Amino acid sequence: MMKAVVGSNATWRIFTYKELHAATNGFSEEKKLGEGWFGSVYLGKTSDGLQIAVKKLKALSSKAEMEFAVEVEVLGRVRHKNLLGLSGYCAGTDQRLIVYDYMPNLTLLSYLHGQLAGQVLLDWKRRMKIAMGSAEGLMYLHQEVTPHIIHRDIKASNVLLDSDFEPLVADFGFAKLIPEGVSHMTTRIKGTLGYLAPEYAMWGKVSESCDVYSFGILLFEIRTITEWAEPLITKGRFKDLVDPKLRGNFDENQLAQAITVAALCVQSEPEKRPNEVVSLLKGFEPKVKVMPMRITSAKYREELLALDQPSDDEGGGPDDHGVFSALEGGPYKNYGDDGRLTRNAEEYWQ
Repeated sequence: MMKAVVGSNATWRIFTYKELHAATNGFSEEKKLGEGWFGSVYLGKTSDGLQIAVKKLKALSSKAEMEFAVEVEVLGRVRHKNLLGLSGYCAGTDQRLIVYDYMPNLTLLSYLHGQLAGQVLLDWKRRMKIAMGSAEGLMYLHQEVTPHIIHRDIKASNVLLDSDFEPLVADFGFAKLIPEGVSHMTTRIKGTLGYLAPEYAMWGKVSESCDVYSFGILLFEIRTITEWAEPLITKGRFKDLVDPKLRGNFDENQLAQAITVAALCVQSEPEKRPNEVVSLLKGFEPKVKVMPMRITSAKYREELLALDQPSDDEGGGPDDHGVFSALEGGPYKNYGDDGRLTRNAEEYWQ
């Protein structure tokens, strides 16, 4: 049995396999919310009526075991309104399950590109709320937790939304704890293409600024930015970048500030990316100048295809296949590669 990693004020507990089996109706297909690389996630209800999401690992491979251990440890260390909470876990002889708080509004991805994109409008106020809350969650990981934590997989499918559309950053299976006094580490590349910082994607150098880069991409994505964003930003044509579904209903000053912050975050040099993203989003003037940059990270996609490098701290194995061995959706994994809801999740949420 794994030892607890937080103090007596913990709000999570250890579940038995029997409890979770009963809560999910035997892990039935009707309760399945989605399926990811390391396992499936099921909707459950505890004996006292609490709705939960249960991630059940497919098999106890060394990689799955490591993700389980990392995620439980990280979630046990953190407690913030913009980070997905841990309800508990089960670590039986041949079973590994993580129990999360259940988020009724799925993920940000579902409203940007998924099935719900054409059904529910994320208005400007909600988008700003999601951007600010996600930034506050990241700031907590980078600055307020000891040791500091690098998420390594910030993306739309890893931002969950509660009943009030408050964002919660989720899925800490790839997270790294950074020892005090260490500015960056070299590690095996994990994450999602399109969100990876160049220095991490190419050389495995990871630091808090890698999360900042990913957040910048996410901030653009919240406004449906496309490959031709850079010339519009250079010319100051911010309004042309806004999601047309908003029909002009947005704050122009907030838009300009958000686009400026996003551009700062995705600068190619990690030392130029801001570490005060929350303050910048609130309207404070940036301390660094925005230099010309490429918004899209696709420029190094071909190089990524050839990557299969072991790291200083994570040995490679016969089942490793470079960066693509770690491409994983969010903890609910409701979506296919094209961003659509899976059949079971679509039926459940109708």
